[in-house]
Amino acid sequence: MVKDLQQKIIELKKQKDVCILAHSYMSEDVCEVADFVGDSYALAVKAKTAPQKQVIMCGVRFMAETVKMLSPSKRVILSNPQAGCPMAEQMDREVIAEVKKMYPDYAVVAYINTTAELKTIADYCVTSSSAVKICRAIPQKNILFIPDINLGSYVKKQIPEKNFKLLSGGCPTHAKIERSDVLEAKKLHPSALLLVHPECRPEVTELADFVGSTSGIMDFALNSDKNEFIIGTENSIVQHLQFKKPDKKFYPLSKNLICPNMKLTTLPDVFACLTGEGGEEIFMDEDTRVSAVKCIEKMIALGG
Repeated sequence: MVKDLQQKIIELKKQKDVCILAHSYMSEDVCEVADFVGDSYALAVKAKTAPQKQVIMCGVRFMAETVKMLSPSKRVILSNPQAGCPMAEQMDREVIAEVKKMYPDYAVVAYINTTAELKTIADYCVTSSSAVKICRAIPQKNILFIPDINLGSYVKKQIPEKNFKLLSGGCPTHAKIERSDVLEAKKLHPSALLLVHPECRPEVTELADFVGSTSGIMDFALNSDKNEFIIGTENSIVQHLQFKKPDKKFYPLSKNLICPNMKLTTLPDVFACLTGEGGEEIFMDEDTRVSAVKCIEKMIALGG
């Protein structure tokens, strides 16, 4: 049974001095055995201060890379080696280097959802919750925002005094949601507030009652005095909220808001990592790590 495997995992992680991180898009059974659950950057920060010397990242590859960047002395395991991120893999360093030549006076701002290699060419890094704050705080007026055009569009709208160049990239899962999906969900649940992630298209975010990161969406729903919510991000969040607040009602914006990469990691995968029969250790040469972490350090310096 699920609870039996969970108990074995809890025992093994204590015996082997392992910290388990679970992104919020993991299933509930995986989140229950994790030491920390949350957004990707927040998890990497938690890993840095955790006493354990080994870390299992239940998420996707760029998240495990970020953990390794901030905790180079720790052994970092990606729970499922096939779990990638289409958005993080859409652009590479060579492509952005050529774009930089076209716009030499633009600061490159990279979303955290990028590979370590791509971060080496970025001037600043941002998360979905800090993007507006950081872009407003950086001294440059001209910004080349990569890779998510939808998050970039949202940030651009909040900071009209700056010039933004956006490229055609983004999260396939969030980007597939259309205005018609919103209208249908509102028709089904007319009393519910709409909470969406800024990776959604502008036609979706403009209809929302709240736009924010995954953690921001959850905090808003849990602390609001309202009782019904349409959740416009990966559908696992609906499940987590249902467990946390069973007296409230949570509805998916669309049945299609499912990330296939996040769904790859299973509870048996976590167990296999702990027994040494699964997962993939993340390695990173020091030159790449030092170069990539600079944009994150600049984000931290600006209060991100």
